[in-house]
Amino acid sequence: MIELVSFSGKKRAGCPSSPLFWNMGRLLHFQPHRHKLTTMVAFLLWVFSLGCLALPSDTQPAYNDLPESFKKGVDLTLERLSSHASILHHFRFFRSLEKSEIEPGFDVKIINHNFYLKATKCPKGTVDASSCQFRNDRPLIDCVTCYKTFEGEIEAEPQPYIHCVHRSALTEDMRTTRAEQWEALKYKCGTPTLLSSVGDN
Repeated sequence: MIELVSFSGKKRAGCPSSPLFWNMGRLLHFQPHRHKLTTMVAFLLWVFSLGCLALPSDTQPAYNDLPESFKKGVDLTLERLSSHASILHHFRFFRSLEKSEIEPGFDVKIINHNFYLKATKCPKGTVDASSCQFRNDRPLIDCVTCYKTFEGEIEAEPQPYIHCVHRSALTEDMRTTRAEQWEALKYKCGTPTLLSSVGDN
C-alpha cells in the first residue's frame, strides 16, 4: 500500500528569521517534487491494476487440460444444456470429479465422466467465451456423460447418456441410475472388465 503524505507549515509572526521557519521553508521548497514523484508512482500502479483487471482472468485451464476424448463429452453436454429454454447464461466446464476410460482396441474408447459446470456472466449463445467470468451466485451443475468414441469422435450408437442436475439436488437414486447407465454402456459395447479410472478431488 502506498500512503501519500503532504507537509504544510505557516510562517510564525515575528519570527521571520527563526531556524525553525527556515528549515520548514526548505522542506516546503523541496516537497512538491517529491510529492509529484510519489503521486506519479501511485498513479502508474493504479493504471497497472486497472489493466490487470481488464485482462481475461480465466482462459479455461481446467478444460484445456482434459484429454480430447473427454472434451468431446463436455462439449456435447454444453450443447444439450444450452438447448433448454430455461438456460439464460453461458456455462463453462469447472472441474472434473471422476474420469473413467476403457480402451478395448481398434481405436475405440468407452468414456464415463463426472464433472461440474458453472454459469458465467455471459449470455447464452456467446461465441467466444474465453473471457467469460464465472458467476458465484448460481449453483454448480453436476453432470455425468457416458459414451463411445471411434477415432476420436462420439458415436451415435449406443446413444450417449447425459445427466445433469444442480449439485444440491443430486440424490442417491440418481447416483445409482448413473452407475447403471455406465454398466449398461460397457455391456452393449462388449468391453473387457479392465478399466482405467482416475479421480480428481
